[in-house]
Order: sequence, then C-alpha cells, then structure tokens
Amino acid sequence: MNTDTNTAVSVTETNRKYLMCERKEIYYILMAVAGFFGAYTYVLRGSVFCNAQTGNVVLMGIALGAGKWGKALYYIIPISAYILGSFVSELLPDPVKHHLPIRWDTLLIGIEMLGALILGFVPLSAPVQIAQVTINFIASMQYNTFRQAEGEPMATTFATNHIRQIGVGLAKEIRHFRMKGKPHRKKLLGHFAMLIFFLSGAVIGTVLCNFAKEKAVWCVLLPLSVVLGSFLYADLVSEKNMKERKPSGH
Repeated sequence: MNTDTNTAVSVTETNRKYLMCERKEIYYILMAVAGFFGAYTYVLRGSVFCNAQTGNVVLMGIALGAGKWGKALYYIIPISAYILGSFVSELLPDPVKHHLPIRWDTLLIGIEMLGALILGFVPLSAPVQIAQVTINFIASMQYNTFRQAEGEPMATTFATNHIRQIGVGLAKEIRHFRMKGKPHRKKLLGHFAMLIFFLSGAVIGTVLCNFAKEKAVWCVLLPLSVVLGSFLYADLVSEKNMKERKPSGH
C-alpha cells in the first residue's frame, strides 16, 4: 500500500472514530480564536486576559490582603461569569440534543458568534466589564465543552497546558533518543501546533485591534462560521444518527 493510500485510510479511520467536534482542525481554529480574544481584551478592554481566572483569583487575594474590600468584591463578577459558563455548558448538552436537531457544541459556536457580533457594537468608551464578562462567559463554556482533540486532552482557551506538554514531550525526545519508535512525538507536535495557533490568533488580534478598534472582534466570525458550518453538516447529515454519542472526556 503506497503512502497516499495509507494517508487516505488514516483520515477515514479518524473521521469514523471521532465526532466532528473532536477533530484537531476544529481545535486549531478555536485556539486561534481564543488567542484573538486574549489580545482583544488586553489591548482594548482593560488590559486583562479573560480566557482563564487564575489572575482574577490572585488579584482578589491581593485586594483582600491589602484591605481593599470594594476592589476585592469586584473580582466576584468575572469569576461568577466563568462559573456560570461552566454551569450552563454542563447542564445544556442533553436538553439541546433532545429538543433540537443540533448538538450543544453547535449551539455554543452560534452563541460565541452572537457575542462577538454584539461586542463589535460596544464602543470603547463603554465600561470594559461588558466585554470582559462576556468573554469570561464564552471562554468558560468553550473550555468546558471542548475537552479532547482526537483522544488527547486539550484546553482551547489558554496555552499553559500546551506549554507544559511541550516540555514533557521534549524530555521524552531526549529519554528515547536512541529508540526507533517515537510514540510521544505525535502528542508533542499536536501541543506545539495548538500553541502556534493560539499565538497566531494573538498576533492577528493585536494588529486588527490597533487598526479596527472594537470592531476587530468581528474578524472571529469568519473562522467561527467555518466551525459552525462543519458542525451543522455533521449534526444534520454525516453524524445525524450519532446524536446520543458523547464526545471524549464527557
């Protein structure tokens, strides 16, 4: 069997084994969008990163330690928005697939697109908390919904785990330097690719934010529309009979 045939068989097996919402190409797009959101909130909406909440918890602790009670209470807002996102994305998948012809994953992408569309109309003079809380909520739902890319645990809203996994993979490269088999390499390259897409999204986001200001966020509608189209086709055609099947990690 030649190389092209092997590749075709591999792609077919991957398509059969994993749902569309688990494909790596979907995760690459979501990582780039997350990188864009990170740049968007930092450059234009209050110089913060809304894709994760570690920073807000630390800042809340600093405020409490300094006796700044009002400032400490403020951080309850973004943290609560993140909690709400996880809460909603945990409860809705089953009701959505039982009452609608689409999966929760598909509906979530639609919600993300609606959020981005609305944010583009919010002027920079508006309170930054509007954009921050919106992206807190979106990022939490995305993080909790998309958990594994073709069997590999992946985070789609921040890069820390991917950086850690790259370090682990490089260590395994040295440990297994003389071995012929390199089973770890696929995982290493996968996390490296995720990091590159996240970084690319941040770079593109920074350039577009400086050029288009608040309307720059509309640029994520294009990649998200690709994801939405892929999901709709899967839900209504190619995976129509697989609605009860849960994505890996759920």
